[in-house]
Amino acid sequence: MAIEVLKVELKTVQDASGLEDAINAGVFQADEVIAVIGKTEGNGGVNDFTRILADQAYRRVLLKHGKRDEKAVAQIPMVWSGGCDGVMTPHATIFARNGKTGPASESRLAIGTSMSAELLPEDIGRPAMVEKVADAVKEAMRDAGIDDPNDVHYVQTKTPLLTIDSVRDAESRGHHVACEVHDSMGVSNGTTALGIAMALGEIKMPKAEEICRNLDLYSSVASCSSGVELTQAQIVLLGNKPGAGGRYRIGHSVMQDALDIDGIYDAIRNAGLSLPDRPRASDLNGKVVNCFMKCEADRRGTLRGRRQIMLDDSDVHHHRHSKAAVSGVAATAIGDPAVFVSVDAMHQGPQGGGPVVAIIDAGE
Repeated sequence: MAIEVLKVELKTVQDASGLEDAINAGVFQADEVIAVIGKTEGNGGVNDFTRILADQAYRRVLLKHGKRDEKAVAQIPMVWSGGCDGVMTPHATIFARNGKTGPASESRLAIGTSMSAELLPEDIGRPAMVEKVADAVKEAMRDAGIDDPNDVHYVQTKTPLLTIDSVRDAESRGHHVACEVHDSMGVSNGTTALGIAMALGEIKMPKAEEICRNLDLYSSVASCSSGVELTQAQIVLLGNKPGAGGRYRIGHSVMQDALDIDGIYDAIRNAGLSLPDRPRASDLNGKVVNCFMKCEADRRGTLRGRRQIMLDDSDVHHHRHSKAAVSGVAATAIGDPAVFVSVDAMHQGPQGGGPVVAIIDAGE
């Protein structure tokens, strides 16, 4: 079963016309859509409701044009990351599965999805969440038909964060949460990344005191987001599988810091596209569908030996600084501002850097 990949722009917060146009044009059928990963233009914080609005718009289109009922459509993983700081264009990358097959000698993009066991408020930032996420990642590998963790190049997740109501729920049951509400986005993302790393054999099970503290532990393929709209870990796992069919391949690398444009090109090479030693966007020949990356302000407050003020700025949060900077580097690298750049990269790539994933059109 081959995977079709399409990137479309979001013209407004609730715009799903790109999805609808693709269905009407026969690029794929509504019932073939299996996942969506997108960027919305909100504040990227706990109260970023643009994620919910985009989610609702896309699900309405699938209900309108498909035969799946509301319950089935609600189960489709849609990972919306808020905040298009800098030059980033709001957009969605749509994944659909069709009946095409390919030769066993050719590895092409395969996707698996899963939902974890329920994540309780008191699980966030603790070993219980690491274990529940790891189990769900292994389930997504089985769903994709991928046996070797080395063939996994991207694990995109959406997990819950804390709200005042969920904190009260935990306390009413005699439990205490691991962090404050406004810290819970980063903690949820970081704990999830450790679950991914453990499932794929990148690390061993971390100690409780290492979670969100020992930043030498990380996954090179994790991209974790969190929000108020769910209570489970939603997993979208992508890798290459022989005989999967289709036109697309995926690869990954890491950016060592916010300026590491070579890390982006390394991910594109890893996906299978040949590039010169010093590539430019024009060398990609339109073969890159999209790049997905995580970034974070370096907690040491430096970048290539120079002092940075991101963490000291009381007017603009450091997430905004880092996302804007990395989106500019990424847009320059691929020649397209519709790139997926997300922050809160704790345990996702090296400190001050982050994972980079590239999907390319490899041809028939």
